[in-house]
Amino acid sequence: MSRALLSHVLHRPPHFAYTCLRSGVGARGGVLASGIHPLRRLNCSAVEAVPGPTEEAPAPQARKKRVVSGVQPTGSVHLGNYLGAIKNWVALQDSYETFFFIVDLHAITLPYEAPLLSKATRSTAAIYLACGVDSSKASIFVQSHVRAHVELMWLLSSSTPIGWLNRMIQFKEKSRKAGDENVGVALLTYPVLMASDILLYQSDLVPVGEDQTQHLELTREIAERVNNLYGGRKWKKLGGRGGLLFKVPEALIPPAGARVMSLTDGLSKMSKSAPSDQSRINLLDPKDVIANKIKRCKTDSFPGMEFDNPERPECRNLLSIYQIITEKTKEEVVSECQHMNWGTFKTTLTEALIDHLQPIQVRYEEIMSDPAYLDNVLLEGAVKAAEIADITLNNVYQAMGFLRR
Repeated sequence: MSRALLSHVLHRPPHFAYTCLRSGVGARGGVLASGIHPLRRLNCSAVEAVPGPTEEAPAPQARKKRVVSGVQPTGSVHLGNYLGAIKNWVALQDSYETFFFIVDLHAITLPYEAPLLSKATRSTAAIYLACGVDSSKASIFVQSHVRAHVELMWLLSSSTPIGWLNRMIQFKEKSRKAGDENVGVALLTYPVLMASDILLYQSDLVPVGEDQTQHLELTREIAERVNNLYGGRKWKKLGGRGGLLFKVPEALIPPAGARVMSLTDGLSKMSKSAPSDQSRINLLDPKDVIANKIKRCKTDSFPGMEFDNPERPECRNLLSIYQIITEKTKEEVVSECQHMNWGTFKTTLTEALIDHLQPIQVRYEEIMSDPAYLDNVLLEGAVKAAEIADITLNNVYQAMGFLRR
């Protein structure tokens, strides 16, 4: 597909004509949440068999539940991003219809280096692929390449009470650190953009860490509010199909690894924004850097290794990391490590981390050396995403009473 055609698809003005999708793109053989049936691709050399009077038509294939998620292209993608999100995506892509994107619009809510944004965006996409996200199973794209994200955010903002945003914990924490005079409006309103990211795709499930459940709850409240204000019979009177404008999504919280903690403080989340790089393992860290960070990470004076002692958050965190990257059960890790001292366990953990991350690092370098391949993956992902997102956006424009183009 040419760049000119991509520009037409992604940047075309909103309209209200309910267009069908091409076979296999977006709907993946099922019925979209908006009620639009995709066109089937017909074989021109043969006539499709039509069920006779005594034959039963085959039951329509049920649509897979839809999952959306994304990571910001700020800083380096670290072990917390990988174990808490990306690694889980690899498992989800086989069972769900998945949309994984690089949330570059969220990356500008705080001061950032403009020359580095596009480079970091490409790097994050390459990491998705290197970690095992498969572009033949999942749609991988850049958030800003699908303009419907920003348009729907504005429409949702008109129905989102300011009080709902003022209560968001992350806004309070980040604005306090940055200082009120230096905080942009985007830091307050980005949860509405997050709601747009989710609701555009009529998402069934959203993988979230424990610290992000408040944002998902806000998304659910916004969806229900807009459904009540503009959906149902009100929408039908304006020529729409009626019913719900948005599916109200549910949280998908992994049983383990949803929140990886800092190497320097077992009570704080591993974070890109932490001032010390010692607090995190970056996915692209060299072997010697990984070994040094594990060697210097915070420990305690208790004997042995244990998961469930509340006085040992660092021990629980490091054991959890070891459990996930080795794909062992908690019982197997306890049996192996409970009598180890810190020196022995750190060596064991370091070796496991290096063995696990090395194939990812090798694959990452291969992908980054082939920019045409990476561009094509992002192009195809954006086109698929835009086709679904535009249906939702057009429905909302119609339900809110906008003049058709």
